[in-house]
Amino acid sequence: MIGGLVEDSPIVLVAGSMVVTVCALKGSSVVKDTLKDGSGSGFIPDALKNGRLDRDREIKISSILAGVSGLLLLMFFVSPLMLHEGTVPELSGRANTIDYMNEGSWGNDEHPEDGRLGHNQSAHGGYFSWSELNPVFGFVYAFGDINCHQKHDRSWALNDNQMPVCTRDIGIFSGFFMGCLFFRLRGLNRWTVRDSFLSVFDDDSIESVYLTDRRMRLMLLLLLLGIVPMAIDGFTQLLTDYESTNGVRVITGFMAGFVIGWFVCSALSSKPDLFESPSSVVLPANSRLSLVDYPDE
Repeated sequence: MIGGLVEDSPIVLVAGSMVVTVCALKGSSVVKDTLKDGSGSGFIPDALKNGRLDRDREIKISSILAGVSGLLLLMFFVSPLMLHEGTVPELSGRANTIDYMNEGSWGNDEHPEDGRLGHNQSAHGGYFSWSELNPVFGFVYAFGDINCHQKHDRSWALNDNQMPVCTRDIGIFSGFFMGCLFFRLRGLNRWTVRDSFLSVFDDDSIESVYLTDRRMRLMLLLLLLGIVPMAIDGFTQLLTDYESTNGVRVITGFMAGFVIGWFVCSALSSKPDLFESPSSVVLPANSRLSLVDYPDE
């Protein structure tokens, strides 16, 4: 539905979100598996694969983060749709700066069309002031004003209203939301951030990673695979004459947002206090955590 409403239809974004959701739902039963007791005598009833009996913290944290990011993402689409047609003209501001708070703000000034920042706002639909909008929609556009450059050629329009953030940010928020949802369905607290991050995988599939103790390398590799494409696309555009496309911005933003959401949920869910000791954390390949005390030399 969204793909049919916006310019440069974000079909990849919607389709990617659906694929991730289906995969996460399909594999969500992993956290419900009973746990082998390691003695060959059977299973420990009701125990999750990390050794604990519940994952309330993981669900709570990922639900809150997914809820906040998902609500913002929804409002990015709802706000321009609910405003009167043509309320928001073509914008061109600066990132991390307030440009369109009122008529006298920087973004409403006359700037050269070929300048590095901004444009002649009067030639692009007239002035815009988010402080004059309904408080809810005003907050959404203020959020976009503060956090995004809001360049019209890098943004979509709905109902002849420019959206509050650019396509890259739409991708980032979509990815962050899906990353939180992914961890909510599959993630587990396993004491350390890296072990919690990798808990979304089936234990058998990453057994070799634990046997060779490459947990940190794998986590960093996955984070880099998600973030580096966006960094390359953005900095190449900034430093050269290369101009990206909205489709590429959405895809790279989604990839970065997904791994960031996944990582943040992992970091906040990793709580050692919920375990009796490091050795009580169950890891793939029968690995065990231990605290090493280095005496003063």
